[in-house]
Amino acid sequence: MDDALIATDIVTDVAEISFILNGRPAAHSVPVRRNLVDFLRQDLGLTAAHVGCEAGVCGACNVRVDGAVVRGCLMLAVQVDGLEVDTIEGLSDSGEIAGLQRAFVARNAMQCGFCTPGMLMTACELLKHNNCPSREEIRDAISGNYCRCTGYQAIVDAIETASGEQP
Repeated sequence: MDDALIATDIVTDVAEISFILNGRPAAHSVPVRRNLVDFLRQDLGLTAAHVGCEAGVCGACNVRVDGAVVRGCLMLAVQVDGLEVDTIEGLSDSGEIAGLQRAFVARNAMQCGFCTPGMLMTACELLKHNNCPSREEIRDAISGNYCRCTGYQAIVDAIETASGEQP
């Protein structure tokens, strides 16, 4: 088989997907091998979820799919066909994470900001299921998110502060 033909077929293989993005219907063509975080960043301009390790370890690429936080680098964009996707931009625009954002600023829980979107996504999920977590539960919840600047103490403080604002 001709190697050039195979390479061309892989590059041009595109799928049509329809999904709900941040509460609104969306339909797009996407290369079948593009991961979700690259699709969101490169094709849709939603750049808050970051590309970190590209191995599902750091949490910088966290997004919410059908209500559960997932690693955007480990999921193909075509897998969200028919599903609901929420990015940190959507959570911010809707006000869903307003309390967390205020607490992160007040407690100085971000420094370079690279991990912040993933941390906020994880913290939002934690507080949705446990509106009054202990510090140990907070540490456990964010243990899959890497931060190289803060030492995590301020992040734990911020999530604890925000938990006091939850209904």
